Formats: sequence, structure tokens, C-alpha cells
Amino acid sequence: MSTLCHPSSLRGLCPSVPVRLGSSYSTSLAGRSVARMYLSTATAKRPMMATTPLSLTGKSWSTSSTSNFLNPFQHQQQQRGIRSVGKTQGRVMILGSGWGGFKLLRDMDKNAYQVVAVSPRNHFLFTPLLASTSVGTLEFRCITEPVRGYTRNVEYHQAWCDSVDFEKSKVDCTLNLSTVPATHTTDPKTHTLQTVTNNQKNHLSLSYDHLIIAVGSYSNTFNIPGVKEHAFFLKEVSDARKIRSRVIECFERAEMSRSDEERNGLLHFAVVGGGPTGVEFSSELHDFIREDCSRLFPGLMNHVTLAVYDVAPTILASFDKSLSEYCMTKFKRSGIEVRTGTAVERVEDGKLVLKNGKEIPFGCLVWSTGLTENPMTATLENRVMKSKSKRILTDPYLRVLDNEGQVIPNVYAVGDCATIKDHELPQTAQVANQQAIYLRKALNKLAKQPEKSFTDVTAPFSFKNLGSMAYIGNWEAVVDMTKINEKAKESGTLAWVFWRSSYLTMSVSMRNKMIIPMYWFMTWVFGRDVSSFQEYDRRKRLMNAEREG
Repeated sequence: MSTLCHPSSLRGLCPSVPVRLGSSYSTSLAGRSVARMYLSTATAKRPMMATTPLSLTGKSWSTSSTSNFLNPFQHQQQQRGIRSVGKTQGRVMILGSGWGGFKLLRDMDKNAYQVVAVSPRNHFLFTPLLASTSVGTLEFRCITEPVRGYTRNVEYHQAWCDSVDFEKSKVDCTLNLSTVPATHTTDPKTHTLQTVTNNQKNHLSLSYDHLIIAVGSYSNTFNIPGVKEHAFFLKEVSDARKIRSRVIECFERAEMSRSDEERNGLLHFAVVGGGPTGVEFSSELHDFIREDCSRLFPGLMNHVTLAVYDVAPTILASFDKSLSEYCMTKFKRSGIEVRTGTAVERVEDGKLVLKNGKEIPFGCLVWSTGLTENPMTATLENRVMKSKSKRILTDPYLRVLDNEGQVIPNVYAVGDCATIKDHELPQTAQVANQQAIYLRKALNKLAKQPEKSFTDVTAPFSFKNLGSMAYIGNWEAVVDMTKINEKAKESGTLAWVFWRSSYLTMSVSMRNKMIIPMYWFMTWVFGRDVSSFQEYDRRKRLMNAEREG
């Protein structure tokens, strides 16, 4: 027995192949066997995208198509435009941490996808209970869930998305982090210290294979002058904290005032918008004034007024008519003024100016008149199709459409920032939640069946309206489920029990499911906390005032 190795550049890199001399095996066949063995070993050790496979024909070498050497997974990756090799299905980038984005980053298959989250807010916010935190019924951390705390298998960047390059599959971001001192790095060539400024560290570019846009929306001011400068919105925890501080400050200033006219102005609380957000905040504020402020500031109760302004003929217009009328009757009996058919012309410092010329002084104005597009989606103008309300248009499979109506590969949009073409969806939490569940199931199925296309593994998205709920004060609520059954509607205390139990069940973590009822009980027994957290260093406050001025 003797051995023979192919006399080529493979010598020394391959094992010897035994060939029996004089047998039917020829030297040429031995060489081909060695080459195939080498190629299979090299292919397994090196990424397919980084090498050019070779084929042996006779005794000559020639290049061939990469696709001949791709396994089914790699071939499907190439067809779907997946460039990353860390996971079988590539990088899924989720923009946003709201109802759609947070649900997706929690439930995506981490074994198949490398999940990347980009959001300026490092937590999920349970918005149905946000109004409760603005008056102290609940504390702020009762309704938040940290992005990093839930799973370690997510790459998270606390940043805004500035722009998206669909051709290069990249997004440009700006970090949403406080200013820190400049850091220093060592130059590997000169071994000298180099200063890295904040501007250099605040911008980054990230690549993706699948992009899910779930950035939400902003409060709509309808370009009414003075709204952004003098009104409060109710979209984030920071908004609720500002409202809580302002309400307490209004009572403290009114307590020190000796003018009844000034007191009346300071203690007029105006809410513009008669939708669920405006109604629930008005109800929570009324409970706070009736149950707590009446005990702490008894001499001011005759000066307090609370009014809801809406251009529509009724409040809770999206609810069943009987429930809307019940809410209006309830408000009037509770002393909450409901001024429907009222349009605002402009807002000045401490003064609301109506279209009819009437001027109404206020101490606190909360604006909740609807939603408008996010600045990130505004950057996609003329690149994607949009509805009249400036929402991104998708096909029935939630895939984003370009300006010509064609599907952009591997780009999806869910939540308030998007809607389906020719099928307008409401901008509610349950829509975003259902879309996230649908998209998560579809992408996870696609990972298990890579030989199929997206439309093969799922049916078009279908929204199921499960109803609406709103708290209307004094342990009462309205529940409208007439979309499911015509008789499925309720108002009063029983509806309030259903409202609270439903939102408690929907809370994400066990921690929040424990502390939410604990704070409800503490508020019932001890009342709401009226502590205000501000900057108490006088010099710092003067410096901040000068900067703002």
C-alpha cells in the first residue's frame, strides 16, 4: 500500500488519500477527491459570503456561481436580502418601545433573529393608567417596564432614529442621553490621548435585515398658536409629572393670593379634547380635587372650576351614543363643565382665547385633541406612501409601500404611525398590540419555514375591535363592547370594576400587577401624595430661569 496526494497547491493542506497502485482508481480521480474534501472543509470554516467557491473540471480549476454551494437556509437568506450571518434570519431592528415595539422585542424568536431595539425612551409605558399618575392615584413606576430589564437578548440603543436608508438597509440615530464630560482614547499609532467630544459619540449608524417601524405619534396642535408653549400634553411620564407639579403649584399660589379674581384664574383647570384621554384626565383631576384638595385647601373650593372644551357636538364621540350621553350627564352633576362645539383660536400665557373672541384665564391647560405624525416618519416624505393624516401606508401584510405603491422588502410598520391602504385603522393601543402579535407570529413562522415567502406563512392582518373603556370619576366608568355584541355595554360602578380589573390583568409584569393594587389601596386609605419634587437650590433655579428666559 502506498499513498498519493494531488500535486497542486493543496499539498500540505489536505490529508493523504490512499490509492492502490494498479487498481482502477486513477491519479486524476484521486486528485478530484482531494479537491472536493478541501473545498468542503474550507466552506465549513469560512463564511460563504466571503469566499469564491471553485469547481474542478478535469485537471483545470475554474470559478462557479456561489449559489451552487449555498445550503437552503443561505439560499433563502440571499433571496430575501439578509446580509447578517450572526443569526439564521438576520437582524430585526425595532424602532420604538410602545405597545407595538415592546411586544415585538419581548416575543420575537431570539434563536432565529438578532433583535435590535432603538427608542429614545428606555421603557414601555402602560398608557391607559397614565392619567392616574398625573394626580397621584398611582406612582409613575407602576406603569413602566424597562426595556433592558425584561430580556438580556436584545441589543438596545437609547436614541432617536433620524433617517432610514432603504437601499443600504441602514438607519442613522442620535443618542438620547444627557451630556457627559468628554472622554479620552489612546491612539494606537502615536500612543497619545485623543479627546472624544459628545458630538462624536451622539451619532451612530446601524444596519438591519428586517426593519419594523413602531415609533408612534405626537399630539396634534393643529398649528394653533401658543399651544406648544403654554399647554401640557399627556403622552409620557414626564408630561404627567409636569401636570402634577403645576396643579399643586396652582393651589399653593391661590392659597397665598388675596384677590378672588386671581384665585379664580389660577384654579380654573381647562382640558381641550373630549376623547378618552381628556375625559379620563378630567375625571382623575376631579377626584383629586374632591377627595384630597378639599381637605388640604378647604378655603379654595369655591374658586375651583374644571371644564372640558371640544369642537365636536359631544364627548366620547367614538363610544355608543347612550354611553356618551351618560358621561355628559355624569360630568354636569359632578360640577365639570362640558363646552362642546367650542373652537380654540390661540393660547396665551394663562389665557385661552376662543373663536368667538371670549378669553378664559386658566391655571393649567391640558391638550388632548388627537394625534399627528412623528418627526421620524416625516423624514420619509416622498419615499413611502402616506394617508391624508400623514400615516405610513402598508399593504394588508403590514409591509411598507414606497411612493409608487410597491412593497419595500423586509420593512414593516405597526401602531399609530401606520395604517393599511384603503382600510383606515384607529390609533389605539389594541391595534398596535394586535399588529405586533400578528407580525411576531408571521416572522417566527418564516424562520421555521425559510423556503417559503412571507405571504405563504400568514394571512392578511385583520383587526378585531374588542371594545373601549373610559373612567368617568367617582368609581364609575363606561365600557363599550358593541362591536362584539350590540348589548355589550355598561356604565356605572360595575363598569368601573371591569375597567380596573381589565387593566390590572393587562399589566405586563408580575411586579406591576402587585404594586398597582397596593397603590390603589394606599390612595383609598391615606389619600394621594401632594409632594412636589423641584430644584430647591435658589442659585440653580435662578440660573435655569435665566437660561429659559
